[in-house]
Amino acid sequence: MASFSDYQEYLDQGVDWVMEILPNLITATIILIVGWWIVKFINRLVHKFFQKKDYDLALESFLQSFISIALKLLLFVLVITQLGVKSSSLVALVGAAGLAVGLALQGSLANFAGGVLILIFKPFKVGDFISAQGVDGTVKEITIFTTKLNTFGNQLAILPNGQLSNNNIINYNAEDTRRDKIDIGIGYSSNIKKAKDILLEICADQAGILKDPAPAVYVGELADSSVNLTLRFWAKNEDFWEAHFKVIEETKLRFDKAGIEIPFPQIDVHQKA
Repeated sequence: MASFSDYQEYLDQGVDWVMEILPNLITATIILIVGWWIVKFINRLVHKFFQKKDYDLALESFLQSFISIALKLLLFVLVITQLGVKSSSLVALVGAAGLAVGLALQGSLANFAGGVLILIFKPFKVGDFISAQGVDGTVKEITIFTTKLNTFGNQLAILPNGQLSNNNIINYNAEDTRRDKIDIGIGYSSNIKKAKDILLEICADQAGILKDPAPAVYVGELADSSVNLTLRFWAKNEDFWEAHFKVIEETKLRFDKAGIEIPFPQIDVHQKA
């Protein structure tokens, strides 16, 4: 059983150890606090620099993320070194753990490479409306690992850059104009020519629909209970959705006024006496 003198010896050794590392601990704490402030200050300078220059927003967000992470890693190395870990030992430790970390972070490395590819080949940029990975939304930010989209419902969708750069992407803003396709069914007893004329009149009345190329209406299908007309027209990206919904609304109103039937599913029930 340890005596009082043994406990006193352990206590003295503990105090000596604390007094030995205390200066380094205080210095490391100061480096951490001051360094963290410097990292934030540099990040603000980088942000202001990009605001003054006409750079791509995607490149801006990517570089800001990269610089921030690099500075924080550098600060971590400085703090660890100040605590007494030798640089050579730290390098050896990093090298030994590098393989394991690399295997564990294969997805992150693929996402980083994907982010670089997105910046190089520019399949989309910040502000574009895209469809990818089953998500539709406006590109809000491109970071070193992920791309952030704002969906129709204003939800934030975060997509990994690795998968994003290796799969299909539809960029709806890549061109200045878009073509819409609306299918409308009319009854077999309705006048096809009259229905087509009404649809073309609706397009002519909409300021957002382009006159060149001209809108067109075709008989797309003779279905079981309806004659399906296909309306196609072109509009600028900024006018597309307004024109789309306005055409649908006006079609119902004008068809009703002209007596053109729009069939809908019905069930006839016969009851025997």
